[in-house]
Amino acid sequence: MEIAIARRMITNTPGHLKGFSYVGLYRYSLTFCTDARRNLFADRDVVELVVQQLLRAANEQKFAVIAYCFMPDHLHLLIEGISDDSDGKRFIKAFKQYSGYYYAKTRPGTLWQRYGFEHVLRDDEATVEVVKYILRNPVRAGLAASVEEYPFVGSLVYVLKDLINSTSG
Repeated sequence: MEIAIARRMITNTPGHLKGFSYVGLYRYSLTFCTDARRNLFADRDVVELVVQQLLRAANEQKFAVIAYCFMPDHLHLLIEGISDDSDGKRFIKAFKQYSGYYYAKTRPGTLWQRYGFEHVLRDDEATVEVVKYILRNPVRAGLAASVEEYPFVGSLVYVLKDLINSTSG
């Protein structure tokens, strides 16, 4: 009998930051892994479905999606609240709920692992450095020779070419 071992992203504290409200003009670096780290994001249709729900949750919860990168088994996001009532917890919940629901309507199985990784950027942390890290993931992983060559990176706010140019160097 073959036993499948699922790779899971381990987090020391899978919950949200205690004592932090998540409401306001904050920037978040987020990483969400697919259930059992399956390579679901190698499929363009799955990526497009998830991007649609990302846009929906961002609009509803008042967030700008500055950068995203769909790796085969996980997603990196950089989002920023654009209103005093932007709620990071609600964004995460809505995005994962919407995308998981629509994924399950078209395919078997679960889309997401239960927990993800979140990092609230401090004022002194440069957005450009986080964008650079996110966009260069496929190159570092050997999935593409350049950011421009990889089909599953982008922004819902900026033109990809402008983001790449702002992070060169």
